[in-house]
Amino acid sequence: MMKHFILIFALLLCSLSQLAGKAYFDFSPRAQSTYEEIMNLRFPKAKILLEEMRAKEPDNLIRLQLENYIDFFTVYITEDEAVFEALEKNKDNRIAIIKDSGLDNSPYFLYLQANIRLHWALARLKFEEYYTAFLEVNKAFKLLEANEEKFPRFLPNKKDLGILHAMVGTIPDNYKWGVELLTSLNGTIHQGKSEIEAVIKNAQTNQFTYEVETLVLYSYLLMHLENDAETAWSQLKSGKLNPKTSLLACFTLANVAMRTGRNDEAISILENRPGGKDYFEFPYLDFMLGTAKLRRLDQDSDQYFHRFLDRFHGRHFIKEAYQKLAWSALMKGNNTLFETYRKKVLSKGNLVVGGDKNAEQDAKSNYIPDLTLLKARLLFDGGYYKKAYEQLLAKTSSEFTGQRGQLEFTYRMGRILHKMGKTNEAIRYYSQTIEEGRNAPYYFACNAALQAGLLFESVHNTKAALQYFDVCTNIHPEEHKTALHQQAKAGMERIKETSH
Repeated sequence: MMKHFILIFALLLCSLSQLAGKAYFDFSPRAQSTYEEIMNLRFPKAKILLEEMRAKEPDNLIRLQLENYIDFFTVYITEDEAVFEALEKNKDNRIAIIKDSGLDNSPYFLYLQANIRLHWALARLKFEEYYTAFLEVNKAFKLLEANEEKFPRFLPNKKDLGILHAMVGTIPDNYKWGVELLTSLNGTIHQGKSEIEAVIKNAQTNQFTYEVETLVLYSYLLMHLENDAETAWSQLKSGKLNPKTSLLACFTLANVAMRTGRNDEAISILENRPGGKDYFEFPYLDFMLGTAKLRRLDQDSDQYFHRFLDRFHGRHFIKEAYQKLAWSALMKGNNTLFETYRKKVLSKGNLVVGGDKNAEQDAKSNYIPDLTLLKARLLFDGGYYKKAYEQLLAKTSSEFTGQRGQLEFTYRMGRILHKMGKTNEAIRYYSQTIEEGRNAPYYFACNAALQAGLLFESVHNTKAALQYFDVCTNIHPEEHKTALHQQAKAGMERIKETSH
Protein backbone atom coordinates (compact mmCIF):
# COMPACT_ATOMS: atom_id res chain seq x y z
CA MET A 1 0.00 0.00 0.00
CA MET A 2 2.80 2.42 0.90
CA LYS A 3 4.45 1.86 -2.52
CA HIS A 4 1.16 2.60 -4.28
CA PHE A 5 0.67 5.75 -2.18
CA ILE A 6 4.21 6.97 -2.95
CA LEU A 7 3.66 6.29 -6.67
CA ILE A 8 0.31 8.17 -6.71
CA PHE A 9 1.84 11.07 -4.74
CA ALA A 10 4.78 11.23 -7.16
CA LEU A 11 2.44 11.28 -10.17
CA LEU A 12 0.37 14.04 -8.54
CA LEU A 13 3.48 16.15 -7.92
CA CYS A 14 4.56 15.60 -11.51
CA SER A 15 1.18 16.71 -12.87
CA LEU A 16 1.14 19.76 -10.61
CA SER A 17 4.65 20.65 -11.76
CA GLN A 18 3.58 20.41 -15.40
CA LEU A 19 0.49 22.49 -14.64
CA ALA A 20 2.58 25.17 -12.93
CA GLY A 21 4.75 25.49 -16.04
CA LYS A 22 1.85 25.92 -18.44
CA ALA A 23 1.49 29.34 -20.08
CA TYR A 24 -1.68 31.38 -19.56
CA PHE A 25 -3.14 34.87 -20.03
CA ASP A 26 -4.41 36.64 -16.93
CA PHE A 27 -4.76 40.34 -16.17
CA SER A 28 -4.01 39.62 -12.53
CA PRO A 29 -4.03 42.39 -9.91
CA ARG A 30 -0.26 42.72 -10.32
CA ALA A 31 -0.61 42.94 -14.12
CA GLN A 32 -3.37 45.53 -13.73
CA SER A 33 -1.18 47.65 -11.45
CA THR A 34 1.70 47.36 -13.89
CA TYR A 35 -0.49 48.51 -16.77
CA GLU A 36 -1.71 51.52 -14.78
CA GLU A 37 1.85 52.55 -13.91
CA ILE A 38 2.81 52.29 -17.59
CA MET A 39 -0.13 54.48 -18.62
CA ASN A 40 1.03 57.04 -16.04
CA LEU A 41 4.55 56.80 -17.58
CA ARG A 42 5.87 55.73 -14.17
CA PHE A 43 8.27 53.25 -15.77
CA PRO A 44 10.58 52.66 -12.77
CA LYS A 45 7.67 51.37 -10.68
CA ALA A 46 6.23 49.46 -13.66
CA LYS A 47 9.56 47.69 -14.20
CA ILE A 48 9.70 46.64 -10.54
CA LEU A 49 6.22 45.15 -10.87
CA LEU A 50 7.27 43.37 -14.07
CA GLU A 51 10.18 41.78 -12.20
CA GLU A 52 7.69 40.59 -9.59
CA MET A 53 5.56 39.11 -12.37
CA ARG A 54 8.55 37.24 -13.79
CA ALA A 55 9.24 35.80 -10.34
CA LYS A 56 5.70 35.07 -9.14
CA GLU A 57 3.74 34.74 -12.41
CA PRO A 58 6.46 33.46 -14.78
CA ASP A 59 3.99 31.83 -17.18
CA ASN A 60 1.54 34.75 -17.40
CA LEU A 61 2.01 35.93 -20.99
CA ILE A 62 0.18 39.19 -20.39
CA ARG A 63 3.61 40.33 -19.25
CA LEU A 64 4.73 40.39 -22.90
CA GLN A 65 2.16 43.02 -23.80
CA LEU A 66 3.09 45.12 -20.79
CA GLU A 67 6.76 44.98 -21.71
CA ASN A 68 5.83 45.97 -25.25
CA TYR A 69 3.91 49.02 -24.01
CA ILE A 70 7.05 50.26 -22.26
CA ASP A 71 9.16 49.69 -25.37
CA PHE A 72 6.59 51.48 -27.53
CA PHE A 73 6.31 54.55 -25.33
CA THR A 74 10.09 54.69 -24.93
CA VAL A 75 10.62 54.73 -28.69
CA TYR A 76 7.68 57.02 -29.44
CA ILE A 77 8.64 59.64 -26.85
CA THR A 78 12.42 59.65 -27.30
CA GLU A 79 12.48 59.18 -31.11
CA ASP A 80 15.96 57.74 -30.57
CA GLU A 81 16.88 55.58 -33.57
CA ALA A 82 19.45 53.54 -31.64
CA VAL A 83 16.84 52.77 -28.98
CA PHE A 84 14.34 51.86 -31.69
CA GLU A 85 16.76 49.41 -33.32
CA ALA A 86 17.64 47.82 -29.97
CA LEU A 87 14.07 47.40 -28.74
CA GLU A 88 12.46 46.48 -32.06
CA LYS A 89 14.15 43.07 -31.86
CA ASN A 90 11.89 42.24 -28.91
CA LYS A 91 8.78 42.30 -31.12
CA ASP A 92 9.37 39.02 -32.97
CA ASN A 93 10.48 37.25 -29.79
CA ARG A 94 7.29 38.21 -27.98
CA ILE A 95 5.05 37.20 -30.87
CA ALA A 96 6.90 33.88 -31.21
CA ILE A 97 6.40 33.08 -27.53
CA ILE A 98 2.67 33.79 -27.82
CA LYS A 99 2.38 31.68 -30.98
CA ASP A 100 4.24 28.78 -29.39
CA SER A 101 2.06 28.88 -26.27
CA GLY A 102 -0.72 26.95 -27.99
CA LEU A 103 -3.30 29.08 -26.20
CA ASP A 104 -5.41 29.63 -29.30
CA ASN A 105 -8.56 29.00 -27.24
CA SER A 106 -8.00 32.35 -25.50
CA PRO A 107 -9.14 35.71 -26.98
CA TYR A 108 -5.78 37.14 -25.94
CA PHE A 109 -3.87 34.75 -28.22
CA LEU A 110 -4.51 36.65 -31.48
CA TYR A 111 -5.24 39.98 -29.83
CA LEU A 112 -1.82 40.35 -28.20
CA GLN A 113 -0.05 39.50 -31.46
CA ALA A 114 -2.09 42.17 -33.26
CA ASN A 115 -1.66 44.77 -30.53
CA ILE A 116 2.11 44.31 -30.47
CA ARG A 117 2.25 44.70 -34.25
CA LEU A 118 0.16 47.89 -34.11
CA HIS A 119 2.48 49.43 -31.54
CA TRP A 120 5.49 48.80 -33.75
CA ALA A 121 3.66 50.08 -36.81
CA LEU A 122 3.18 53.40 -34.99
CA ALA A 123 6.79 53.39 -33.85
CA ARG A 124 8.01 52.80 -37.41
CA LEU A 125 6.14 55.90 -38.61
CA LYS A 126 8.43 57.98 -36.40
CA PHE A 127 11.37 56.78 -38.49
CA GLU A 128 9.69 56.98 -41.91
CA GLU A 129 9.50 53.18 -42.26
CA TYR A 130 6.15 53.56 -43.99
CA TYR A 131 6.20 50.38 -46.08
CA THR A 132 6.94 48.11 -43.12
CA ALA A 133 4.43 50.01 -40.97
CA PHE A 134 1.63 49.36 -43.46
CA LEU A 135 2.60 45.68 -43.61
CA GLU A 136 2.42 45.50 -39.80
CA VAL A 137 -1.01 47.14 -39.83
CA ASN A 138 -2.23 44.68 -42.45
CA LYS A 139 -1.06 41.68 -40.41
CA ALA A 140 -2.58 43.15 -37.26
CA PHE A 141 -5.93 43.76 -38.94
CA LYS A 142 -6.14 40.18 -40.20
CA LEU A 143 -5.41 38.89 -36.71
CA LEU A 144 -8.06 41.15 -35.20
CA GLU A 145 -10.64 40.12 -37.79
CA ALA A 146 -9.96 36.43 -37.12
CA ASN A 147 -10.22 37.07 -33.38
CA GLU A 148 -13.50 38.95 -33.83
CA GLU A 149 -15.00 35.89 -35.52
CA LYS A 150 -13.89 33.59 -32.72
CA PHE A 151 -14.63 35.93 -29.82
CA PRO A 152 -17.20 38.54 -30.90
CA ARG A 153 -17.72 39.86 -27.37
CA PHE A 154 -14.04 40.48 -26.58
CA LEU A 155 -13.84 44.24 -25.93
CA PRO A 156 -10.08 44.84 -26.32
CA ASN A 157 -10.35 43.54 -29.87
CA LYS A 158 -13.11 46.05 -30.66
CA LYS A 159 -10.95 48.90 -29.31
CA ASP A 160 -8.20 48.28 -31.87
CA LEU A 161 -10.55 47.38 -34.72
CA GLY A 162 -12.57 50.54 -34.14
CA ILE A 163 -9.57 52.81 -34.61
CA LEU A 164 -8.46 50.96 -37.77
CA HIS A 165 -11.97 51.04 -39.27
CA ALA A 166 -12.24 54.78 -38.60
CA MET A 167 -8.81 55.65 -39.98
CA VAL A 168 -8.74 53.67 -43.22
CA GLY A 169 -11.10 55.94 -45.14
CA THR A 170 -9.11 59.08 -44.40
CA ILE A 171 -5.59 58.01 -45.33
CA PRO A 172 -4.00 60.89 -47.28
CA ASP A 173 -3.64 60.56 -51.05
CA ASN A 174 0.16 60.50 -50.90
CA TYR A 175 -0.08 57.27 -48.87
CA LYS A 176 -2.59 55.55 -51.16
CA TRP A 177 0.08 53.04 -52.14
CA GLY A 178 -0.03 51.93 -48.50
CA VAL A 179 -3.78 51.36 -48.69
CA GLU A 180 -3.16 48.88 -51.50
CA LEU A 181 -1.04 46.88 -49.06
CA LEU A 182 -3.98 46.75 -46.66
CA THR A 183 -5.64 44.10 -48.77
CA SER A 184 -8.45 43.31 -46.38
CA LEU A 185 -8.78 46.50 -44.37
CA ASN A 186 -11.92 48.54 -44.90
CA GLY A 187 -14.26 50.57 -42.78
CA THR A 188 -15.76 53.98 -42.13
CA ILE A 189 -15.51 56.69 -39.49
CA HIS A 190 -19.07 55.90 -38.37
CA GLN A 191 -18.29 52.19 -38.03
CA GLY A 192 -15.13 52.79 -36.02
CA LYS A 193 -16.77 55.39 -33.82
CA SER A 194 -19.72 53.08 -33.07
CA GLU A 195 -17.38 50.23 -32.13
CA ILE A 196 -15.39 52.36 -29.72
CA GLU A 197 -18.54 53.91 -28.22
CA ALA A 198 -19.83 50.40 -27.53
CA VAL A 199 -16.60 49.61 -25.69
CA ILE A 200 -16.80 52.81 -23.62
CA LYS A 201 -20.45 52.18 -22.74
CA ASN A 202 -19.66 48.66 -21.58
CA ALA A 203 -16.70 49.91 -19.54
CA GLN A 204 -18.98 52.28 -17.62
CA THR A 205 -20.73 49.35 -15.93
CA ASN A 206 -18.04 46.65 -16.11
CA GLN A 207 -14.36 46.65 -15.25
CA PHE A 208 -12.30 47.11 -18.40
CA THR A 209 -8.54 47.18 -18.18
CA TYR A 210 -8.05 49.40 -21.23
CA GLU A 211 -10.75 51.94 -20.32
CA VAL A 212 -8.52 55.03 -20.08
CA GLU A 213 -6.59 54.10 -23.20
CA THR A 214 -9.86 53.65 -25.12
CA LEU A 215 -11.10 57.04 -23.93
CA VAL A 216 -7.92 58.72 -25.16
CA LEU A 217 -8.22 57.04 -28.57
CA TYR A 218 -11.89 58.03 -28.76
CA SER A 219 -11.10 61.66 -28.00
CA TYR A 220 -8.59 61.81 -30.84
CA LEU A 221 -11.07 60.18 -33.21
CA LEU A 222 -13.64 62.83 -32.28
CA MET A 223 -11.16 65.65 -32.62
CA HIS A 224 -9.39 64.71 -35.85
CA LEU A 225 -11.95 62.68 -37.79
CA GLU A 226 -15.29 63.92 -36.47
CA ASN A 227 -14.24 67.57 -36.07
CA ASP A 228 -15.86 67.50 -32.64
CA ALA A 229 -13.20 68.75 -30.28
CA GLU A 230 -15.72 69.98 -27.70
CA THR A 231 -17.14 66.49 -27.19
CA ALA A 232 -13.60 65.14 -27.05
CA TRP A 233 -12.84 67.56 -24.23
CA SER A 234 -16.00 66.75 -22.27
CA GLN A 235 -15.35 63.01 -22.65
CA LEU A 236 -11.82 63.36 -21.30
CA LYS A 237 -12.85 65.61 -18.42
CA SER A 238 -15.56 63.17 -17.34
CA GLY A 239 -13.21 60.20 -17.58
CA LYS A 240 -10.59 58.79 -15.27
CA LEU A 241 -7.57 60.75 -16.52
CA ASN A 242 -5.67 62.33 -13.63
CA PRO A 243 -3.05 64.89 -14.74
CA LYS A 244 -1.75 65.14 -11.19
CA THR A 245 -0.42 61.57 -11.31
CA SER A 246 -0.08 60.78 -15.01
CA LEU A 247 2.13 62.41 -17.63
CA LEU A 248 0.10 60.72 -20.35
CA ALA A 249 -3.04 62.35 -18.92
CA CYS A 250 -1.21 65.70 -18.87
CA PHE A 251 -0.25 65.33 -22.50
CA THR A 252 -3.72 64.30 -23.63
CA LEU A 253 -5.70 66.87 -21.65
CA ALA A 254 -3.32 69.73 -22.47
CA ASN A 255 -3.31 68.78 -26.14
CA VAL A 256 -7.10 68.83 -26.41
CA ALA A 257 -7.31 71.98 -24.27
CA MET A 258 -4.94 73.75 -26.67
CA ARG A 259 -7.11 72.67 -29.61
CA THR A 260 -10.35 73.88 -28.05
CA GLY A 261 -9.39 77.41 -27.03
CA ARG A 262 -8.62 76.49 -23.42
CA ASN A 263 -5.06 77.75 -23.48
CA ASP A 264 -4.99 78.96 -19.87
CA GLU A 265 -6.16 75.55 -18.68
CA ALA A 266 -3.50 73.84 -20.80
CA ILE A 267 -0.83 76.03 -19.19
CA SER A 268 -2.11 75.17 -15.72
CA ILE A 269 -2.09 71.43 -16.50
CA LEU A 270 1.44 71.54 -17.91
CA GLU A 271 2.87 73.76 -15.18
CA ASN A 272 1.50 71.47 -12.46
CA ARG A 273 2.42 68.15 -14.04
CA PRO A 274 4.16 65.48 -11.96
CA GLY A 275 7.85 64.81 -12.51
CA GLY A 276 11.09 63.58 -11.04
CA LYS A 277 12.84 60.23 -11.10
CA ASP A 278 9.57 58.30 -10.72
CA TYR A 279 8.49 59.30 -14.24
CA PHE A 280 9.84 58.71 -17.72
CA GLU A 281 11.26 61.94 -19.14
CA PHE A 282 8.85 63.60 -21.57
CA PRO A 283 10.54 66.73 -23.03
CA TYR A 284 7.75 67.38 -25.53
CA LEU A 285 5.61 68.65 -22.66
CA ASP A 286 8.01 71.61 -22.40
CA PHE A 287 7.51 72.26 -26.12
CA MET A 288 3.76 72.28 -25.50
CA LEU A 289 4.09 74.62 -22.53
CA GLY A 290 6.32 76.98 -24.51
CA THR A 291 3.77 76.98 -27.33
CA ALA A 292 0.85 77.67 -24.99
CA LYS A 293 2.70 80.53 -23.31
CA LEU A 294 3.73 82.00 -26.66
CA ARG A 295 0.07 81.99 -27.70
CA ARG A 296 -0.69 84.06 -24.62
CA LEU A 297 2.21 86.35 -25.59
CA ASP A 298 4.00 85.51 -22.31
CA GLN A 299 7.54 86.88 -22.11
CA ASP A 300 8.96 83.65 -20.64
CA SER A 301 7.84 81.25 -23.38
CA ASP A 302 11.39 80.97 -24.73
CA GLN A 303 12.75 79.23 -21.63
CA TYR A 304 10.50 76.22 -22.24
CA PHE A 305 11.65 75.84 -25.84
CA HIS A 306 15.23 75.92 -24.59
CA ARG A 307 14.42 73.23 -22.01
CA PHE A 308 12.86 71.11 -24.75
CA LEU A 309 15.88 71.49 -27.04
CA ASP A 310 18.33 70.75 -24.21
CA ARG A 311 16.56 67.55 -23.15
CA PHE A 312 15.17 66.17 -26.39
CA HIS A 313 17.40 64.15 -28.72
CA GLY A 314 14.78 62.93 -31.18
CA ARG A 315 13.92 63.88 -34.72
CA HIS A 316 10.79 66.02 -34.77
CA PHE A 317 9.74 69.54 -33.68
CA ILE A 318 13.35 70.81 -33.55
CA LYS A 319 12.93 73.24 -36.44
CA GLU A 320 9.56 74.36 -35.14
CA ALA A 321 11.03 75.03 -31.69
CA TYR A 322 13.68 77.29 -33.21
CA GLN A 323 11.00 79.02 -35.30
CA LYS A 324 9.01 79.78 -32.16
CA LEU A 325 12.17 81.05 -30.42
CA ALA A 326 12.67 83.35 -33.41
CA TRP A 327 9.11 84.65 -33.06
CA SER A 328 9.61 85.25 -29.35
CA ALA A 329 12.79 87.22 -30.08
CA LEU A 330 11.02 89.24 -32.76
CA MET A 331 8.19 90.20 -30.41
CA LYS A 332 10.80 91.35 -27.88
CA GLY A 333 12.35 93.57 -30.55
CA ASN A 334 15.56 91.53 -30.84
CA ASN A 335 16.04 91.19 -34.59
CA THR A 336 19.60 89.90 -34.23
CA LEU A 337 18.45 86.97 -32.10
CA PHE A 338 15.58 86.41 -34.54
CA GLU A 339 18.10 85.89 -37.35
CA THR A 340 20.23 83.61 -35.17
CA TYR A 341 17.30 81.30 -34.48
CA ARG A 342 16.15 81.39 -38.08
CA LYS A 343 19.56 80.09 -39.17
CA LYS A 344 19.19 77.30 -36.61
CA VAL A 345 15.89 76.33 -38.25
CA LEU A 346 17.86 75.63 -41.44
CA SER A 347 20.72 73.73 -39.78
CA LYS A 348 18.94 71.65 -37.13
CA GLY A 349 16.24 68.97 -37.10
CA ASN A 350 14.50 66.99 -39.82
CA LEU A 351 11.84 67.55 -42.47
CA VAL A 352 9.12 65.00 -41.72
CA VAL A 353 6.29 66.56 -39.71
CA GLY A 354 4.32 69.51 -41.06
CA GLY A 355 5.42 72.00 -38.41
CA ASP A 356 9.10 71.42 -39.17
CA LYS A 357 8.53 71.63 -42.92
CA ASN A 358 6.68 74.91 -42.51
CA ALA A 359 9.42 76.32 -40.29
CA GLU A 360 12.04 75.38 -42.89
CA GLN A 361 10.08 76.98 -45.73
CA ASP A 362 9.59 80.14 -43.71
CA ALA A 363 13.29 80.35 -42.91
CA LYS A 364 14.31 79.78 -46.54
CA SER A 365 11.94 82.47 -47.76
CA ASN A 366 13.63 85.07 -45.56
CA TYR A 367 10.13 86.23 -44.65
CA ILE A 368 10.02 88.35 -41.52
CA PRO A 369 6.56 88.00 -39.96
CA ASP A 370 4.48 91.11 -39.61
CA LEU A 371 4.13 91.65 -35.86
CA THR A 372 0.43 92.46 -36.04
CA LEU A 373 -0.34 89.32 -38.04
CA LEU A 374 1.93 87.21 -35.84
CA LYS A 375 0.27 88.34 -32.64
CA ALA A 376 -3.18 87.83 -34.16
CA ARG A 377 -2.19 84.33 -35.22
CA LEU A 378 -0.82 83.36 -31.82
CA LEU A 379 -3.76 84.84 -29.91
CA PHE A 380 -6.20 83.07 -32.22
CA ASP A 381 -4.41 79.74 -31.76
CA GLY A 382 -4.72 80.23 -28.01
CA GLY A 383 -8.45 80.86 -28.21
CA TYR A 384 -8.16 84.55 -27.37
CA TYR A 385 -10.44 85.50 -30.24
CA LYS A 386 -11.47 88.97 -29.10
CA LYS A 387 -7.85 90.01 -28.55
CA ALA A 388 -6.91 88.57 -31.93
CA TYR A 389 -9.73 90.51 -33.58
CA GLU A 390 -8.60 93.71 -31.91
CA GLN A 391 -5.18 93.29 -33.51
CA LEU A 392 -6.70 93.37 -37.01
CA LEU A 393 -9.86 95.42 -36.56
CA ALA A 394 -8.50 98.71 -37.89
CA LYS A 395 -6.50 97.09 -40.72
CA THR A 396 -7.14 96.32 -44.40
CA SER A 397 -5.31 93.84 -46.62
CA SER A 398 -3.68 96.64 -48.65
CA GLU A 399 -1.76 97.72 -45.55
CA PHE A 400 0.28 94.49 -45.60
CA THR A 401 3.29 93.92 -47.82
CA GLY A 402 3.24 91.37 -50.61
CA GLN A 403 0.90 88.50 -51.49
CA ARG A 404 1.71 86.51 -48.37
CA GLY A 405 0.86 89.30 -45.94
CA GLN A 406 -2.34 90.20 -47.76
CA LEU A 407 -3.50 86.57 -47.96
CA GLU A 408 -2.70 85.99 -44.33
CA PHE A 409 -4.76 89.02 -43.33
CA THR A 410 -7.91 87.84 -45.14
CA TYR A 411 -7.36 84.28 -43.93
CA ARG A 412 -6.88 85.35 -40.29
CA MET A 413 -9.94 87.56 -40.39
CA GLY A 414 -11.98 84.64 -41.73
CA ARG A 415 -10.75 82.31 -38.99
CA ILE A 416 -11.33 84.83 -36.20
CA LEU A 417 -14.81 85.81 -37.39
CA HIS A 418 -15.68 82.12 -37.80
CA LYS A 419 -14.84 81.46 -34.16
CA MET A 420 -16.70 84.58 -33.05
CA GLY A 421 -19.86 83.27 -34.72
CA LYS A 422 -19.94 85.87 -37.50
CA THR A 423 -20.37 83.27 -40.21
CA ASN A 424 -21.40 85.41 -43.18
CA GLU A 425 -18.39 87.68 -42.74
CA ALA A 426 -16.16 84.66 -42.24
CA ILE A 427 -17.30 83.09 -45.52
CA ARG A 428 -16.62 86.36 -47.33
CA TYR A 429 -13.03 86.42 -46.10
CA TYR A 430 -12.58 82.69 -46.77
CA SER A 431 -13.84 83.11 -50.33
CA GLN A 432 -11.50 86.04 -50.94
CA THR A 433 -8.56 84.02 -49.61
CA ILE A 434 -9.40 81.06 -51.87
CA GLU A 435 -9.86 83.21 -54.94
CA GLU A 436 -6.64 85.15 -54.47
CA GLY A 437 -4.48 82.39 -53.02
CA ARG A 438 -5.39 79.03 -54.59
CA ASN A 439 -2.22 79.03 -56.70
CA ALA A 440 0.07 80.45 -54.03
CA PRO A 441 2.49 78.17 -52.14
CA TYR A 442 1.00 79.11 -48.77
CA TYR A 443 -1.58 77.05 -46.89
CA PHE A 444 -4.04 79.93 -46.40
CA ALA A 445 -6.36 79.17 -49.34
CA CYS A 446 -6.36 75.43 -48.71
CA ASN A 447 -7.28 75.83 -45.06
CA ALA A 448 -9.79 78.58 -45.85
CA ALA A 449 -11.60 76.05 -48.07
CA LEU A 450 -11.44 73.41 -45.35
CA GLN A 451 -12.75 75.79 -42.70
CA ALA A 452 -15.55 76.99 -44.98
CA GLY A 453 -16.52 73.35 -45.51
CA LEU A 454 -16.55 72.74 -41.76
CA LEU A 455 -18.62 75.86 -41.21
CA PHE A 456 -21.26 74.77 -43.73
CA GLU A 457 -21.21 71.23 -42.36
CA SER A 458 -21.95 72.62 -38.88
CA VAL A 459 -25.13 74.31 -40.19
CA HIS A 460 -26.11 71.18 -42.17
CA ASN A 461 -25.58 72.74 -45.61
CA THR A 462 -24.01 69.55 -46.92
CA LYS A 463 -23.97 70.63 -50.57
CA ALA A 464 -21.87 73.71 -49.84
CA ALA A 465 -19.72 71.76 -47.36
CA LEU A 466 -18.88 69.12 -49.98
CA GLN A 467 -18.05 71.81 -52.53
CA TYR A 468 -15.57 73.48 -50.20
CA PHE A 469 -14.04 70.17 -49.06
CA ASP A 470 -13.52 69.34 -52.74
CA VAL A 471 -11.91 72.74 -53.33
CA CYS A 472 -9.58 72.04 -50.39
CA THR A 473 -8.38 68.73 -51.86
CA ASN A 474 -7.70 70.42 -55.20
CA ILE A 475 -5.44 73.11 -53.76
CA HIS A 476 -1.85 71.96 -53.31
CA PRO A 477 0.10 74.27 -51.01
CA GLU A 478 3.70 73.62 -50.00
CA GLU A 479 2.63 73.78 -46.34
CA HIS A 480 0.40 71.38 -44.37
CA LYS A 481 -1.16 69.84 -47.50
CA THR A 482 -1.35 66.27 -46.17
CA ALA A 483 -3.07 67.20 -42.90
CA LEU A 484 -5.52 69.60 -44.55
CA HIS A 485 -6.48 67.15 -47.27
CA GLN A 486 -6.96 64.40 -44.70
CA GLN A 487 -9.37 66.58 -42.73
CA ALA A 488 -11.29 67.46 -45.91
CA LYS A 489 -11.55 63.78 -46.81
CA ALA A 490 -12.79 63.01 -43.31
CA GLY A 491 -15.47 65.68 -43.79
CA MET A 492 -16.56 64.15 -47.09
CA GLU A 493 -16.69 60.73 -45.45
CA ARG A 494 -18.85 62.04 -42.57
CA ILE A 495 -21.33 63.65 -44.96
CA LYS A 496 -21.48 60.54 -47.15
CA GLU A 497 -22.22 58.37 -44.11
CA THR A 498 -24.96 60.62 -42.75
CA SER A 499 -26.65 60.97 -46.15
CA HIS A 500 -27.32 57.22 -46.42
